[in-house]
Amino acid sequence: MQVDTAIIGAGAAGMMCAAHAGGRVLVVDHARAPGEKIRISGGGRCNFTNLHCTPDAFISQNPHFAKSALARYTQWDFIELVEAHGIAWHEKTLGQLFCDTSAKDIVAMLLRMMEAAKVQLFLQTTASNFAKNNGLFTFDLSTAGKTQHVTTRNLVIATGGKSIPKMGATGLAYDIARQFGVSVTDTRAGLVPFTFAEGRFAPISGVATPSKITAGDASFEEALLFTHRGLSGPAVLQASSYWHDNEPITVNLCPNTDIFAALREQRQISGRRNLTNVLAQHLPARLVDHLCGQFDLSGNLADWSDARLQTLTEALQNWVLYPSGTEGYRTAEVTLGGIDTKELSSKSMMSSAIPGLYFIGEAVDVTGWLGGYNFQWAWSSAMAAAHAISND
Repeated sequence: MQVDTAIIGAGAAGMMCAAHAGGRVLVVDHARAPGEKIRISGGGRCNFTNLHCTPDAFISQNPHFAKSALARYTQWDFIELVEAHGIAWHEKTLGQLFCDTSAKDIVAMLLRMMEAAKVQLFLQTTASNFAKNNGLFTFDLSTAGKTQHVTTRNLVIATGGKSIPKMGATGLAYDIARQFGVSVTDTRAGLVPFTFAEGRFAPISGVATPSKITAGDASFEEALLFTHRGLSGPAVLQASSYWHDNEPITVNLCPNTDIFAALREQRQISGRRNLTNVLAQHLPARLVDHLCGQFDLSGNLADWSDARLQTLTEALQNWVLYPSGTEGYRTAEVTLGGIDTKELSSKSMMSSAIPGLYFIGEAVDVTGWLGGYNFQWAWSSAMAAAHAISND
């Protein structure tokens, strides 16, 4: 089989690139269906981009790398595409955009675009034995026990990272990169819950509360969820991408309340009330009960001096915790690290050393925040490669 462009991976980036690359395009994926991560994302409604998508919402060893692709294909461009296909959408919080009906609408849109471009799609197919000779890439396809040899001018790797292996995620992109001498940065799970030893928060599993979580030099103010295994919720997932083993995180349980002023006021009005009962007006009651084991919350409000209340306020707003780890790739939404951006053109996503070899999407060392940023990177990086290929 001879094609102009072969794309390995029928996810968001791979299908978007295929629909716009032009010429004879082949897409290969080992899954039963295309766009499986799209289908399950956003609770089945696909958080397909974010209104506030800017380069500072992405993590990479080169923080400038994503700027070119994101600027040339923006969230507004993708919104225009979605609307042109009649897909209704809505904004939830913090600029997050979701389909009104189903994430399957995005998958169907991409498949229609690929069909219009006469793209060949091979599913439940593995690709192996990649090589480049005389300016052309070659590899073998295996489908239902049958093998075909493929020759192509352009090879695009869009197989994602290691996150959610039960969906079929592997490190194939990194293996292919290393085979061609392209370096790969260290990878780890991102946007992932924290774990704590000995079921530390199991007694309050299911309790959620507004919070501000700080890891490293990054802070995120969203919901915190206590689980049997540790901590989850949007604020935790965001902070996890900035956390490293053996480092602490800081939890602010009162990000939107002047708890010191509130407790002082209540002391004037209801000094005989137990402190825990008053705290339960500002925090979930089960969480207050749990905190009794962390801090001394005994006594009535009238017994608490300003100094003690200030110390308690500091403890509630700067609760230092040491996670034992994360839940890893099993539940991680993304993979941090990946194909070294030093090896790629930020304009085209092509390998600087190997003409015709492209890496796009999650496989690259560019990771966005929670909330549609990683899908936008998939669309933007795919379009960067597609434009380079179509103009070649």
